[in-house]
Amino acid sequence: MRKTRQAVERCRTISTLQKLLGGKWKIEILYYIAVSDIHRFGQLRRQLGEITESSLTKQLRELEADGFLLRRDFHEVPPRVEYTLTDLGQSFITVLNVMKEWGDRNLPPSDG
Repeated sequence: MRKTRQAVERCRTISTLQKLLGGKWKIEILYYIAVSDIHRFGQLRRQLGEITESSLTKQLRELEADGFLLRRDFHEVPPRVEYTLTDLGQSFITVLNVMKEWGDRNLPPSDG
């Protein structure tokens, strides 16, 4: 007699986390703000390279709306805005570090 697999209940926590951080650039943005002392829009754009200005703006706004980033506008000309991690964003860095360590051990080296 063949065993049937029981359906595994969908994990709402993982599903929600994927929705929050599922943007193509969000995890990298959080990583660079956390470990590379990169806090300004232009710095992030140069670091990410291939990202468009509108895409970076969208990702930063979503991370801010979801509570991972704090945006500080200095109301200067030319405009100066800096991003820092909130307590929630800071608490996620532990997860990012574990992901990076796993990747360093298990993924082939990148050409880029």
